Amino acid sequence: MQTLIESTSVVALKEELRGTVICPGDAGYEAARRVYNAMIDRHPQIIIRCTDAADVIAAVRFARESGLPLAVRGGGHNGGGLGTCDEGVVIDLSPMKGIRVDPQARTALVEGGCLLRDLDHATHAFGLATPTGINSTTGIGGLTLGGGFGHLTRRYGLTVDNLLAVDMVLADGRFVTASTEQNADLFWAVRGGGGNFGIVTAFLFRLHPVETVVAGQTLWPLERAAEALCFYRDFLSQAPDELSGIFAISTVPPWPRFPEHLHLKPVCGVTWCYAGPEQHAEELFAPVRAFGSPVLHSLASLPFPKLQQATDALYPAGLQWYWRAHYLTELTDGATTRIAQEGATLPTAHSRIQLFPIDGAASRVDPHEMAYNYREAKWSLVIVGVDPDPAKANLLKSWTVSTWAALQPFSAGGAYVNFMMEENQDRVVATYRDNYPRLAAIKAHYDPDNLFRINQNIRP
Repeated sequence: MQTLIESTSVVALKEELRGTVICPGDAGYEAARRVYNAMIDRHPQIIIRCTDAADVIAAVRFARESGLPLAVRGGGHNGGGLGTCDEGVVIDLSPMKGIRVDPQARTALVEGGCLLRDLDHATHAFGLATPTGINSTTGIGGLTLGGGFGHLTRRYGLTVDNLLAVDMVLADGRFVTASTEQNADLFWAVRGGGGNFGIVTAFLFRLHPVETVVAGQTLWPLERAAEALCFYRDFLSQAPDELSGIFAISTVPPWPRFPEHLHLKPVCGVTWCYAGPEQHAEELFAPVRAFGSPVLHSLASLPFPKLQQATDALYPAGLQWYWRAHYLTELTDGATTRIAQEGATLPTAHSRIQLFPIDGAASRVDPHEMAYNYREAKWSLVIVGVDPDPAKANLLKSWTVSTWAALQPFSAGGAYVNFMMEENQDRVVATYRDNYPRLAAIKAHYDPDNLFRINQNIRP
């Protein structure tokens, strides 16, 4: 049993902060302790909601001196629930939502509590964007530190490929900036190494001209999933970097934008994003329209943030989540057949199997340039069991794990750290491969006591 926090130390902390301190029994504690994944139900002793870097410095010092477990929460979106803990300290960055866009330099300085929708809103006003994830409710901090990929990855690389610098609070309470010019070893590590090295209070991103994209979906009957995957693989491998397509086996939500006869039907299909000249879109998508008599082919020009928000309503906070993942260096005919077979067993209407293309610009970075390693992988595959009903938690877990195991023969050996749950240390080492020893050495330098260990942990 951990030593309880002395009330006098909590009083002193409250006096030091601009932010707020929430403990069990306080008004708002139940809401403050919840994270995006309702399968995670933990009860920290104290939640410290920070408003600035000075608050974070004080919170880290308090956590270190308390000797209690420490979790750090940005958006609270992490599937494994690593932004919270039982009987410990949670440092919550959610009030820290400042963003400063420099349209001339094409950069954005983004505080650690921002969500993707905050960043998209701020940059879109200037016709700019940086590659991030695909759900606007995701926290920018966790997404970035794990790598970050989505609709713009083939065109502009991973989120970490567009990270120019970070401001951080270290385990000893020091505040530092890390970039290729300052604390370069630390900057190397945070680009893919997760929250192992400190708390990032601000990120400096490179921005790109992105305003209106041609986006939408092409859907085929579920029984054509293996054929559709082969077509998708071959088509996308020849497509320009400006085009991305995320393949999914899923269930059509009962939304007005889908024909009623497709509502709640299992299908396979692609969500497209073309960030190139609009006048080229019709010719580019001609082979897609011609393949396999799609049951839906709907594309439109729309502001990029609208695409980012397209599935938010399908996945609100508070659902049960369980996921696992693989990197794939190729999508063989055997893999497409097996993915199609497993996709026919979706346990619930919210569950899905997805393939994210991570080739193009993301593949043209040396695997040792930063901590994120698997640059030869062309796909990140994720198996996601989701449902609103807590009674289905075991069903979601068993389906996800069995599907993951069935697809293991096609895996490159590692997986995206942001798609991991409670997997063992060997899985973490396999994900970083020959970058792991350097990461462990940097961890030993900056966090020798492993204060920041509630994560996919790199041991010092």
